[in-house]
Amino acid sequence: MKKPAFRKKSGPGEAPEPAGTSRPAEPAASAPAAGPGRFAGKAGGTRTTPSLLAAAVVLAAVFGIAQVRPPAAPAKADAGAAPTTAQVERTAAVCPQPLQGLTGSTTLTAYTPPGTGPATGGAGWLADAAAPAVPAAQPSGTPSAAAAPTPTAPAGPAATGSGAPTAPVPDKNAAPADARLTLTKPGTPASGPAANGDTASGTGAVGTGALAPGFTVTQTTVVTEQRGLGLSGLTCTPAGTGFWFAGASTAGDRVDYLSLVNTESSAAVVDIKLYGDKGLIENDAANGLTVAPGSSQSVLLSTLSKGAVTDLAVHVVVRSGRIGAALHAADGNKGADWIPASAAPAATQVLPGLPADTSAARLVVWAPPEDDADLKIQLSGKNGWFTPAGNESIHVKAGMVAAVDLGKVTRDEVAGLRLSPSDDKHPTPVVAGLRVDRAAGNGKSDAAWLTGSNPVGARATVADNRAGASTLFLTSAGDAATVRVTASAGSGGGTPATKEVQVPAGGTVALPAPEPAGLNGVFALTVETVSGGPVVAARLLSIPSKDVPMFTVQALRDDHSTVKVPQAAQDPGVVLR
Repeated sequence: MKKPAFRKKSGPGEAPEPAGTSRPAEPAASAPAAGPGRFAGKAGGTRTTPSLLAAAVVLAAVFGIAQVRPPAAPAKADAGAAPTTAQVERTAAVCPQPLQGLTGSTTLTAYTPPGTGPATGGAGWLADAAAPAVPAAQPSGTPSAAAAPTPTAPAGPAATGSGAPTAPVPDKNAAPADARLTLTKPGTPASGPAANGDTASGTGAVGTGALAPGFTVTQTTVVTEQRGLGLSGLTCTPAGTGFWFAGASTAGDRVDYLSLVNTESSAAVVDIKLYGDKGLIENDAANGLTVAPGSSQSVLLSTLSKGAVTDLAVHVVVRSGRIGAALHAADGNKGADWIPASAAPAATQVLPGLPADTSAARLVVWAPPEDDADLKIQLSGKNGWFTPAGNESIHVKAGMVAAVDLGKVTRDEVAGLRLSPSDDKHPTPVVAGLRVDRAAGNGKSDAAWLTGSNPVGARATVADNRAGASTLFLTSAGDAATVRVTASAGSGGGTPATKEVQVPAGGTVALPAPEPAGLNGVFALTVETVSGGPVVAARLLSIPSKDVPMFTVQALRDDHSTVKVPQAAQDPGVVLR
């Protein structure tokens, strides 16, 4: 059986008892011997019976008190007290391997919006995924770690029995010495190059303290190689145990790679499930893949699909551990980009970010094995939802993938796309992806992939924006909404700018991103829902190069910078129940 093509990228015992440590005294010789015969025979009985009687008396007393004094009633919390809101104290994300075998350059940009909570201090950093440090080997002749007792830590400064100080314990919330990029304060982005080349590893990103709430990292790659020419971008996501991608392919000139990055301290075991127009593509080589701690792997999808498949949905299932997963698609000289991970399967999916000058669009939808899906296709224009002529619906068979070419579906207007059940009484959760192409007058083109997205919620951010290159798409999936858009200071200087935007019910608004005054460097865009909605949003970054209309689109999703903390009350009676 043919095995998948992998590109591997990168990758305790106790100490002997210190000198001078006191040991407990040995038991007296007259003590009964341990073992099976300890309670057997006359001698054992005469020594043990008083102890058993004493224990019985104690238990009787306890149960007697419990009968006379039943447990106290639980303390009651204030019935009207609502959960409180607290800021998160640590945020982590994983960025994929940057180039997937292509030539180009990759930039990483990190940003945390200014906070309003009490958190102070902290750090933000990005570091290449690397295997955990291996403990030094034990000197020859020392007792085995399993046999060595665990010494009690002495009071005061850490010291060994020999008097030499121990190494300081590293601070998990401090940036490592080999960090590729550090973020020093909220409100100002930091940007720098990623490791380049097809042997580069993925990247781990962490924000702590005041830098944790809303910590966001964006990865942007300009591919200069003709067979994958284009702009590729994505917002790095937290490690997880399940990811969905719709719109992959192994047909024609497509070269699609799945990037798996493990920044955790334990190995992960992963299954990759591919679905096509005939259902699940069985391949034992796609199951039970081990991703070692601190390592990165690239899996070429064509080694798993058993032949050319035009439209694929990919489900990454992590049996143990956690990983970051991302899928990169390159279609020869027609364009390349990351296929973003979709929102979880749902009966209604909203895909924001269709440019007005869309030259072609292809919709790919997966339905679960349990049921078929009949879906309405709608676009969100400037005045609300409408049905595109000739593309009113799509039928997806259970466990399979269906696709439809939508052509120049936007008709020179920006839009969002919505899939919803044709029959409200028959909702089927689906996963959806949309390929969008833009072509220049010279015939050269680039492609980007959109996916089902969650609302921006209270706040969402995209970190890497350039002067005159960013366009923001806002779609109200419900009532009319008011949205606040804030452009941060630039990475090299500038004054933040804020703008409020009105979005009609069911409508889509596109606006050139506001830019900080005196901009120097790159800047971040933060979107906040002031009222109404819900609102889904996407950012288009356009950087033409070599006469190619290079672009990439990233959805903005709630940054989950706060959590709900339930009210609690003391209940001493719990120890008696």
